[in-house]
Amino acid sequence: MMLATLLYALQADAQQGAATGTELVPGIQLITVVRALVMVIVGIPFVFLLTNWVRRASHARIGAQFGLVASKLVFYFGLATLVVTTMTELGFSLTPLLGAAGIVGIALGFASQTSVANVIAGLFLIVERPFVVDDLIQVDQHMGRVLSVDTISVKLRTLDNKFVRIPNETLVKSTVTNITRFPIRRLDVMVGVAYKESPERVRSILLDVASKNPIALMEPEPLVIFEGFGESSLDLRFAVWTTRENYLALKNSLQEEVKARFDMEGIEIPFPHRTLYVGTESEAFPIRLVPGEPVTGSSEDTDATE
Repeated sequence: MMLATLLYALQADAQQGAATGTELVPGIQLITVVRALVMVIVGIPFVFLLTNWVRRASHARIGAQFGLVASKLVFYFGLATLVVTTMTELGFSLTPLLGAAGIVGIALGFASQTSVANVIAGLFLIVERPFVVDDLIQVDQHMGRVLSVDTISVKLRTLDNKFVRIPNETLVKSTVTNITRFPIRRLDVMVGVAYKESPERVRSILLDVASKNPIALMEPEPLVIFEGFGESSLDLRFAVWTTRENYLALKNSLQEEVKARFDMEGIEIPFPHRTLYVGTESEAFPIRLVPGEPVTGSSEDTDATE
């Protein structure tokens, strides 16, 4: 009697399985596999489209830096959601997997404290925004244009086209100079003239040079500051403003124009003078100056020197 009941139950289960669909593997119906496959085929392009849309929208409304980070978060979250949904559809139990993932996560957390610190520092950089993508920054001896601001590190391209990766924790602890944060920059040129020159005349010449330079800004107006009395010159600071795009061009052209104008006006740019003293027991070097001839010593002095 019991055997007949068992056979009847197995026959009923087989008929129910035939009515619902053919089993591809024990416990998984063919229709279930098809649904999971459709979810993967539709879900992956949807995740990529959503990621691209978030990046473009964030770039237009907030900035390229936030767009890169937001798009990556959306991509990883969407991919994880798709994997979990597909496994659930196939009938896999995620409870043991989540438990194992928790244990592995704790172990990885202890083993990757530096990476966690970089992630936290990256969040501070994203919120504070001391620089954004395409800014020119300097960190210690590295200067370059920002390529990306990620959760672990910041990527730079230096002016000589080198790739530099700086961990976020290093950026938070270091002094970061954002060179292109503001639209204009000031160029400071240190100028030294001889003591016989008039500072007022030199100032007027420098301001005239700045006014004739096409890429120098008149607002804010150029400045000539008397820095002090140098060892062999009167030291002045020539400060001229320009746009950040024209900074290097102004640095070249302005100094060349100052040199040419000083030569035209007869303004002397001095160089250090030195007096050689060889002691009380030795005689001074005899020097004879002849107008129109180069300065030379006597043959005896040459022999003595040799």
